[in-house]
Amino acid sequence: MRTVAFDGRTGASGDMILGALLAAGADPAVLAPVETALGVRYEVDGVMKNGISATGVTVSRDRGHAEDDHRHEDGDDHAHDHVEGHGPHRSYREVCALVESMDLDSAVEERALAVFAVLGEAEASVHGEDLESIHFHEVGADDAIADVVGATLLLSDLGPDRVVTTPLSAGGGTVEMSHGTYPVPGPAVVEIARSADWSLRGGPVERELLTPTGAAILAVVADGVGSVPDLHVEDVGYGAGTADLDEHPNVLRATVGTSRADHADHAGHEGITVLETNVDDVSPEILGGLQETLTDAGARDVTLLPTTMKKSRPGHLVKVICRPENAREVARRLAEETGTLGVRATPGTHRWTARREIESVTVAIDDDEHEIDVKIASDDAGVVYDASPEYDDAAAIARETGATIREVMARAESAWRADRQ
Repeated sequence: MRTVAFDGRTGASGDMILGALLAAGADPAVLAPVETALGVRYEVDGVMKNGISATGVTVSRDRGHAEDDHRHEDGDDHAHDHVEGHGPHRSYREVCALVESMDLDSAVEERALAVFAVLGEAEASVHGEDLESIHFHEVGADDAIADVVGATLLLSDLGPDRVVTTPLSAGGGTVEMSHGTYPVPGPAVVEIARSADWSLRGGPVERELLTPTGAAILAVVADGVGSVPDLHVEDVGYGAGTADLDEHPNVLRATVGTSRADHADHAGHEGITVLETNVDDVSPEILGGLQETLTDAGARDVTLLPTTMKKSRPGHLVKVICRPENAREVARRLAEETGTLGVRATPGTHRWTARREIESVTVAIDDDEHEIDVKIASDDAGVVYDASPEYDDAAAIARETGATIREVMARAESAWRADRQ
């Protein structure tokens, strides 16, 4: 599974996301529809941030108004200055109409509109208004639109199957907005974080690190993870914020790679997440069906263990192994099926996996020949340590012939060993 992983320990803003994606290999040529529609120009430069080589993105107006050239409001010292002169401020509907006029790919357009819906709903909640009446100030300006649509175009160009982010640092102190001075994180960021699938944390410096535009983009495109997942790294890029922080490189890192789980067809280590929950009020019928329902959601293994819970009540521990990219869906299905109030997750775990192959053998029963698959387990050196006939095949042959399942499986294993001699 091709993954883009953002490392949010020094926050995120729209221009930092653009810079990180460009540095990680996205093609800047895909940004042309935004430049044409808005009359702006993306300027991409290499900068150094505390010894880290990063990519900075500047949006310049392309209409002969030099005074309108600016660094993104999302990246201005990471302090969210909200200065005027960034192009017109628009209503939510005007922003949507402008995005729809860019003739984007449908998936890109849908994602960009979803980001502005998140921004609009956050603003509406903060100000006690409805979405249709919202007028964007800072995030309705040309540069913010260039951030949002540009990020969706660059992500589409990279073509990941999944986008994730580690916990996002919001910073601290206060921030100046068009409505006054507010503590960091600002009200809109808090509203966005409330509905997002990632964690928000304060620090590590006393200034704004996470802007509404950056938060909204990641709320739409990224799943939250505790740490950067186990990847075969293909590329990495750093997007620069404008400010120079004393002890922290002011950069957002984007790592592009494929899940190590995708390479588990050989003996080795496979990245997994372990999910657990304790239940004491679930019927045997529901518990008995968990193997099938959770497997459908992406579980690799489901185990039920009897246990004793509070007040000495008998219950069960449900333990599930799944790939990290399936953990969210498996946990949701587990909660829906059992009604549990919480699912514990242990990410960053590994399991040793064997090389697995299937070989077909022929067994003779009552003068008739039958094909049965045998699962072969071996290590990377090719040493076979187990040969296991497929149970479902053996059961079908047993029903057809009247033989026992154990007899069919024994004959299949013997046939496989004879073939290897």
